[in-house]
Amino acid sequence: MMKLELGLTHEFTNTQYAPLAALLAYYEAEKVLEPLQSVTSATQNGDFTLAEKLEQTLVSILAGCEYISVVNTKLRPEQQLAQVKRISGFADQSTLSRGLDDLTQMNLAQLELAVRQISDRCSQVRHHDWRAFLELDFDLSALPCGQQAEGGQKGYASGKKTGLCAN
Repeated sequence: MMKLELGLTHEFTNTQYAPLAALLAYYEAEKVLEPLQSVTSATQNGDFTLAEKLEQTLVSILAGCEYISVVNTKLRPEQQLAQVKRISGFADQSTLSRGLDDLTQMNLAQLELAVRQISDRCSQVRHHDWRAFLELDFDLSALPCGQQAEGGQKGYASGKKTGLCAN
């Protein structure tokens, strides 16, 4: 098991992604992303396997990269975060992009199965007591809600305060 130590130093090599580093360390220890190893390609271009490119694409999403092109400036310089994955550095955006472009129908089927295995293992929905309701809230609109709204609360969204009363 990998020992993970988080702390403050005066060095410039710290990662700004400490929570992500902790999550990746957990994923490594529990082998959460191992199903991605089943996504294989007959040809390997460069230093990374297809599964590693898929993992790094997931890491880029978790790091807040809205586009693959942001990987070079946001994720690639993060050497400390790469060490959590036991790699010398992250792939550049063109490598990840080519990896995604080269996915075949067979790869997509393998990826779908891998994602389902990861989801089944990690999902709390799977462990839900189905004798009771499961509540999902997908309202991301940040529109004001009325006092009758179940679970409605004051909050902060989209740069403005929200209240309980509809205007």
